[in-house]
Amino acid sequence: MHAPVHPRIGSRQVFAIAGPAMVANLTTPLIGVVSTTAIGRLDDAALLGGVAIASVIFDCLFWLFGFLRMSTLAFTAQSLGAGDTREPTAILARGFIVAGLIGAALIALQLPLAAVLFDLMGGSEGVTRAAKTYFKIRIWSSPFALANYVILGWLIGQARANSALLLQVVINLVNMAATILLVLIYDTGIAGAAIAALLSEAVGFALGVIVCRHYADSGFAVPYGTLLDREKLLRMLAVNSDILIRTAALIAAFLFFTAKGAQAGDVTLAANSVLNNFLLVSAFFLDGLANAAQQLCGRTLGARDPKGFADSTRLVLLWGLGFAVVVAVLFALFGPALIDFMTASDDVRRTAREFLPFVVLAPIPGVFAFGFDGIYIGATWAREMRNLMLASLAIFLGTWWALQSFGNAGLWSALMASYVSRGGLQAARYPAQFRATFSKR
Repeated sequence: MHAPVHPRIGSRQVFAIAGPAMVANLTTPLIGVVSTTAIGRLDDAALLGGVAIASVIFDCLFWLFGFLRMSTLAFTAQSLGAGDTREPTAILARGFIVAGLIGAALIALQLPLAAVLFDLMGGSEGVTRAAKTYFKIRIWSSPFALANYVILGWLIGQARANSALLLQVVINLVNMAATILLVLIYDTGIAGAAIAALLSEAVGFALGVIVCRHYADSGFAVPYGTLLDREKLLRMLAVNSDILIRTAALIAAFLFFTAKGAQAGDVTLAANSVLNNFLLVSAFFLDGLANAAQQLCGRTLGARDPKGFADSTRLVLLWGLGFAVVVAVLFALFGPALIDFMTASDDVRRTAREFLPFVVLAPIPGVFAFGFDGIYIGATWAREMRNLMLASLAIFLGTWWALQSFGNAGLWSALMASYVSRGGLQAARYPAQFRATFSKR
């Protein structure tokens, strides 16, 4: 154990983490873009809808266990700020154990899980058939995908963002290359897209283990007493449980959004799928700054540095707002051309253009939604984040109920309301949380 580390917080420190995270995150939605484009070029709305539903299911299924990355990042950063050089390796080991157990459970329960999820999604017979083909292959990537969450969180938590960037880019490039090869060249259809995802996660995990072993003190050797420390385990369980509930509420909103789009017909579902890739681009881009907030807020909290914590909050939100404006302008200028590139269906193109304005506006409230998510996670204010997200879900559902007569426009309006409420509620609660946290220290 060493003395706490008080990092100087400025724009350079923010972008030392956010820059690589942005580049890595920007390649992630490109997986969806490539898969959507590859299947979309087949000019079959049912196949495009199938890959849309299956991709959303896996995004949400794995996202449900995003606490593996979030809590690993926060605990690692706090240990770094506190000057504890031994605890990070134990945090990594605990994360691997939990990821392996959850991944094995998902594989074992794949049949009832698929039955429930596809029943809830309510897609047409053709869409559901295609989606099931994708699901039964990609489910085997679960242990690798969840372990990669742990690896990325651990590396970013130690401010090793360049290594995290390398791993994320490798995963995504392997996925994109394999998708193009299998779907467009070898004509394996939707099954090829699923095989590509499985292959990329396995390759990423193997490389990630090598990188982590290089950075871990004394390799992966962790004394049982440290690994099974009761206080640390209970704290991890409490934080992970709260983040799990928070994430489930967030996923519920997006699943509801996708299900209502599916019920509106294959063309609406496919158009929303195309536009969802735009949302993912802006979301993962802003999430790069949220990663910086998680690391810097966690590290400054561990170092008991309220000024550094406040500086981190201010810089992340200001830079996020600037980037959000740029992203919104780019969507407005190039959105129609990108829609035409991603699908060959005239009906899907026309419907997607109709709802493009919602996507153009989304990055602005997204700054505060993602920014405060990063701040709350870094500070492990998990219980408060959970409660505020449940309130945001209620606002989303209430808005949809009030506007459901407007069809897909009402659905998109409800999604925008969830963005606004998610960031706004956390911003309103922030001053009290800050005072309570640092008055104890």
